[in-house]
Amino acid sequence: MKQMVDIHVVLATPADMEFWEERAAEASDKLNEFLHYLYNSVDEDIDTHQLELMLQHIWENWYEDQYLLDIEEHELHDWVDQLLATWDDEPPEAHTDH
Repeated sequence: MKQMVDIHVVLATPADMEFWEERAAEASDKLNEFLHYLYNSVDEDIDTHQLELMLQHIWENWYEDQYLLDIEEHELHDWVDQLLATWDDEPPEAHTDH
């Protein structure tokens, strides 16, 4: 159930993005765009654990990615849409906590 996940707990702050130094605020805004778009795109009845894993996946993939600040909004949406379209195609062990 989507509403069981508080998206505000998952969002990045500039302090979380120290890798980006003086661009940390911009980086946290961009990462948060990913997280919000995913959250808004999933079904209301998604399994809570699966949603948490998807949000974690975005963090792990984009947190320090050199292209984070360069990605256009439509590309960001395409990336999340692709994630949603292929999530169930991954082997089950790919979606477990590390």
